Amino acid sequence: MRMLGFIGSSGSGKTELVTRILPLLRGYDLRVSAVKHAHHGFDIDKPGKDSFRYREAGAEEVMLVADGRWALLREEPEEMSLPALVGRMAPVDLVLVEGFKLAQIPKIEVYRPSLGKPAFFHDDPGIVAVACDEEIETGGRVFLPLNEPEQVVEFILSYVMAGS
Repeated sequence: MRMLGFIGSSGSGKTELVTRILPLLRGYDLRVSAVKHAHHGFDIDKPGKDSFRYREAGAEEVMLVADGRWALLREEPEEMSLPALVGRMAPVDLVLVEGFKLAQIPKIEVYRPSLGKPAFFHDDPGIVAVACDEEIETGGRVFLPLNEPEQVVEFILSYVMAGS
């Protein structure tokens, strides 16, 4: 499956950009999935609930199911690689990946100079484009206006989906 990463400092707007381009990509009849790396532990399960109790009791996997939606919870002794995780997903045309800075996939950096945080694109050759809310020098990478998701989608269609 083709993957495209979105990286950037906390608060830069990665999730906002991904949620704005998803429906546009779907408009091209593309099947798109998303993977988000959380820097802090998370739990969609709650203490006291049956599924939580199953995990606590030692179940390797617990599936929660309701109203046409399901989630599979699995405890792993160590963090899985991005390819291993994506390999567990149903095949689609494109997987949008938020986070996973070190993944060996093409990435768009979402960068806001006003946050006062350093950019990653100077040191990461995997960053193929920079989406920014102001004109900046991108070190030879494609500049994408952050507030124009249509242009980001055009880039994705020409670069990632065309196999460049």
